[in-house]
Amino acid sequence: MDTKARGQSENIESHSEVPAAQPAAPVEGFFTYDLRVGTVVEASVNERARVPALVLVIDFGPLGRLTTSAQLTRRYEPGPLVGRQVAAVVNFPPKHIAGVRSAVLVLGAVPGPGDVVLLAPDESVPNGTRIG
Repeated sequence: MDTKARGQSENIESHSEVPAAQPAAPVEGFFTYDLRVGTVVEASVNERARVPALVLVIDFGPLGRLTTSAQLTRRYEPGPLVGRQVAAVVNFPPKHIAGVRSAVLVLGAVPGPGDVVLLAPDESVPNGTRIG
């Protein structure tokens, strides 16, 4: 392991509350999800949400711009999210959440209840790039 990787792993806190791994699942199930990278082009507070949430409009290139309502307010403000690339599932059926037609599910690590850390590529990639 290189020095940078060692340094990063030393800074990660150990959480005794991390849940156990899920039971083994067939890999074919993973490939049913269409995971893509997109860029947030609009972000605002979802005023109608019971649990604090943000409305994100994300550009997925050839797939177009898709909207979601996401509970990200513990770590994120709307403004700094604009221009940021995120990872998302783009083939779930749309769902109405607090007045928003949510057509994608942004992906994030969940270190604790109500706490989401967005997942994103280390380097910029074209919008709509598949994750696999």
